[in-house]
Amino acid sequence: MDHATALRLHEAMLLTRLTEERLVKLFRQGKTLGSVYRSLGQEATACATALALGPEDVIAPLIRNLGSMLVRGVQPEEIFLQYLGRATGPTGGRDHNNHFGGIGRGIVATTSMLGALIPVMAGVALSFKQRNERRVAMTWIGDGGSSTGAFYEGLNIAVVQKLPLIVVGEANGYAFSTPPERQMAGPLSSRAQGAFTLTVDGNDAAAVYAAAAEARQHCLAGLGPVFLVCETFRLSGHAEHDDQHYVDPALLEAWRQKDPIPRFEAWMGQRHWPLETGLAERLAAALAAAADQALAAPWPDPASLTAGVFESGS
Repeated sequence: MDHATALRLHEAMLLTRLTEERLVKLFRQGKTLGSVYRSLGQEATACATALALGPEDVIAPLIRNLGSMLVRGVQPEEIFLQYLGRATGPTGGRDHNNHFGGIGRGIVATTSMLGALIPVMAGVALSFKQRNERRVAMTWIGDGGSSTGAFYEGLNIAVVQKLPLIVVGEANGYAFSTPPERQMAGPLSSRAQGAFTLTVDGNDAAAVYAAAAEARQHCLAGLGPVFLVCETFRLSGHAEHDDQHYVDPALLEAWRQKDPIPRFEAWMGQRHWPLETGLAERLAAALAAAADQALAAPWPDPASLTAGVFESGS
């Protein structure tokens, strides 16, 4: 990683955190549709893995992978419009959270059905293989999502067909309120039989980036899928309606000391790479303006409810 890439990664993680903080404010004001699902404390996994990909590669984020979408060029105002259900948002007010994609950006839309995107992305990877294209598909999964049948089915076909698929396993401590030892007998890394597995400190953004780059090269070499396990922790509840009372405060504090953003800043400092001056202030001002613009956007016209659902008669 060079200095320019490090600056991009630092900005992506900080932008992710500040965007989510703004969303929390909107939620507490009763302005968002549905809850807010934060990636607090685990921003490195989404941002660093996505940044290690090439522009021709395709990603399928989960709800806590907002950072990967920002890396791919999604703008904060689009996120705000989506959460607020406005007509000018990515789905025209028909959905919320980050449930939208964009083929031009190489983003397959998020779904709430955990694990379901793994077979989808195996199919995307299969298309790359059939066309002899040097491209990689990437998606993410958490501790809980790895217990779904789709997780095993998707990875199995990728292993059998040696598909260029990277599944990022976010070992973030809890599946909602269930710790991993209550739902699996071994570590998350043991769940991807046949796939090349890498395990990395998920709060070390530089290490995550390097591991993702290695995983991509493995796939491009035709060696099959990679299960990249990032050991991290979710520092907020499952969503903003969850106060995380089930987590030992001492455990939370221990993981706060491993916050990936100041840790990456220290890593850059060790290399005498300067940070962008005034970055946080610049991003905060831009986010405030974007949120205000989204709040002023129009609501969907109820008459358009079935647009895009039924085919028009000829």
